[in-house]
Amino acid sequence: MSKTIIVSNRLPVKISKTDDEYVLSPSEGGLATGLGSIYKQGDNVWIGWPGIEITDQHDKDQISHQLKDLSLIPVFLDQEEINQYYEGFSNEVLWPVFHYYASTYATYKQSNWDYYITVNQKFRDIILSVAEPGDIIWIHDYQLLLLPGLVRNELPDVSIGFFLHIPFPSHEMFRLIPWRSELLEGMLGADLIGFHTFDDVRHFLGATTRILPVTSSSNIITMDERSIVIESFPMGIDEKKYATLPLQDDVKEQIELIRNNFKGNKLILSIDRLDYSKGILQRLQAFELMLQLCPDCIEKIALYMIVVPSRDTVPQYAHLRDEIDKKVGNINSIYRTMDWTPIHYYYRSFPIEMLSALYYTADVCLVTPMRDGMNLVSKEYVASRINDDGVLIMSEMAGSSKELIDAIIVNPNNTGEVCRAILQAIHMPLEEQQRRMKPMRQLVAKFNITHWVKIFMDRLKEVKLMQRSMQARHVSFATEQSIINRYIKTKKRIIFLDYDGTLVNFKSEIELASPDKELYAIINKLIEDPANQVVLISGRKHENLDDWFDNMDMYLIAEHGSWFKKHNTSWHKISGLSDQWKHDIYPILETYVDRTPGSFIEEKTYSLVWHYRKAQNGLGELRASELMNNLKYLASDKGLQLLAGDKVLEVKNMDINKGKAALTLTEGKDYDFIIAFGDDYTDEDIFKALPDSAITIKVGSNLSAAKFYLRNPIEVRRLLTSFTKHTPVEAV
Repeated sequence: MSKTIIVSNRLPVKISKTDDEYVLSPSEGGLATGLGSIYKQGDNVWIGWPGIEITDQHDKDQISHQLKDLSLIPVFLDQEEINQYYEGFSNEVLWPVFHYYASTYATYKQSNWDYYITVNQKFRDIILSVAEPGDIIWIHDYQLLLLPGLVRNELPDVSIGFFLHIPFPSHEMFRLIPWRSELLEGMLGADLIGFHTFDDVRHFLGATTRILPVTSSSNIITMDERSIVIESFPMGIDEKKYATLPLQDDVKEQIELIRNNFKGNKLILSIDRLDYSKGILQRLQAFELMLQLCPDCIEKIALYMIVVPSRDTVPQYAHLRDEIDKKVGNINSIYRTMDWTPIHYYYRSFPIEMLSALYYTADVCLVTPMRDGMNLVSKEYVASRINDDGVLIMSEMAGSSKELIDAIIVNPNNTGEVCRAILQAIHMPLEEQQRRMKPMRQLVAKFNITHWVKIFMDRLKEVKLMQRSMQARHVSFATEQSIINRYIKTKKRIIFLDYDGTLVNFKSEIELASPDKELYAIINKLIEDPANQVVLISGRKHENLDDWFDNMDMYLIAEHGSWFKKHNTSWHKISGLSDQWKHDIYPILETYVDRTPGSFIEEKTYSLVWHYRKAQNGLGELRASELMNNLKYLASDKGLQLLAGDKVLEVKNMDINKGKAALTLTEGKDYDFIIAFGDDYTDEDIFKALPDSAITIKVGSNLSAAKFYLRNPIEVRRLLTSFTKHTPVEAV
């Protein structure tokens, strides 16, 4: 039976030492709750760091033994690794850059990066010690970005999912990291990469296609012929737990205490971990502004603010804590009265029962981070509102704002807007509160943590099946031998070869893609066999093909079938075609050349081609899409076809297509071996036109009507070379 291996920086337990004994207590985190249903089943395991440094080997053995009973496997880190990998690279490079604080807080130290690699390798080694064929590995978060790639290198066929729990920044921000390519390559070791929001998906696709030599189509990235799916999976919470907590007796007691303490006051709740990305100071400014602008609110509202301690030994966090202390003290000293304090501030963590009582009691929950991957406090508040009342104020910069659209959504940088939102919330009629809260509660209930785990794991299985179906179509060694055997046994063959992208790689200058000695040698060898009719069928101008292949005994078809010639004859073009339409289309293409630096127009007899291989990445695709929309009605009126190829958009007469050209050469002939190679949209016409017995091969692993695919021109040449080894001796 296959098993699931969950991997995260921290294990879902807290470990503390009392006397000589290590005590384990379960973690309260959302991830631990959600994945509990997985790692406690069967042979499944969770791999992670125990959270403290353990140096003594006897202690390590003792802890490993205790953890094994809980299906947990520790990765032990020494203090230097913790300092450099976790405190250093993870929290001083990735955290600030991914939260858009690169210029303020990011520091790029080579030693931090070196330790980041070392620790990711440590995690890999632990995975390899337990992983077996057929296992599923689910890796979590920014501390382990290199891990999917490291595991993939050792276990090429294993199923790997990766989920990032913090935002993914735009390309402009991400590219500041000196080791950006290595991080992306590491992530692309996964089969499925998950983010909280679609914005993160877009940012990741943008960064990857600009920084790495990979292609993407929709939300699928192709790298080393492997398709990697990038999708958003908004994380949920254990909704049932939060909905039932207020019904417990101990929570009810806390609710009564809170109500007695804040009699007659509207209670505003704010809960955060200490971090510069949470917008705590900006929130306090908005609250202060509200007290200034609304004197009637004094003695009628109270802000209950919890800040959970985090990394306060780090100078910037200690400074933030001091600034919060000062700001709270300042506001309280100005506005406090004998019977009332505006802000009740607690710098500590609270048990879940107390949090539940606060969620249930607070009239308003204020969640205004400057940037947050998801923010589960908002969902916990909603789940706790079992009477469908209360108001959620939500930062548009938090992932959950994309789902909880019935909250009051604010820009956390706009102090006036946050202030007005608080006033709106405390004066909101019950009817409107319920109208907003009901749909949010339904959403949080449906898209809970169990749902999140299920849809991610289901999608991972689908992706693996999709990859395997692609592998089944790839010309593997066995398939290649079968094709060669057919080739050897046949006596009358026709071989259709496309040129650019099939026999040679694309070049930024179209004139540079001329044939090399190896290609000439392969084609000459194929031609030498009298059983072979070789046909070069290309979108290139006939002048190009003439310059390169005129003296070779093969059939040349140029410009998708509008020009053709046999060996030792002159070129002929299809009769009855008009090129008058160019007068209308050319000026439109010219405007796009003017607007898109790096693009140019190539004119052929019956087609015009707009090339954008040298245009800025992304801009070319955008303009090509615009141009397609601009031309589609005009093209259909004039009997033209629009073909979107690899970094080109071609406009041509509809009557010209490679499929028709191929049929004129095969119809009525008794070929017993037909094979066609092509790499783009125009070659699909050949694949569809040829009989079922034909072998059709797409170059590149995109969707195609072809029966098989090869990865690149190198593989095409290798297969053709295999054919040439079976040329009869008497033919030479």
